[in-house]
Amino acid sequence: MRPRQLVTVVYTSHMKEIHAAEFKAKCLAILDEVAQQGESFTILKRGKPVAQLIPPTPRVHQFPQQELIGSVSILGDVVSPTLPAEEWKAEGRRLT
Repeated sequence: MRPRQLVTVVYTSHMKEIHAAEFKAKCLAILDEVAQQGESFTILKRGKPVAQLIPPTPRVHQFPQQELIGSVSILGDVVSPTLPAEEWKAEGRRLT
């Protein structure tokens, strides 16, 4: 059995630092803390930052596509083919 290690969390300018091995062991609890308290974490590997875990930005819309409503203009016919059927190479070939 491995000896118990102390939890090492370093506070630096509103962002906690945590070692990758410890993050791996406590990932779900840390994710809950980020979600509930808005805490941010810098994840360290061998003492160097490798990732940041930050709370998500609040969503304005349920689906990302809804943010595009009103931002697209349809110019011309978007249903008809761009070339007439006579110009299609696939039209003249038969599959056997």
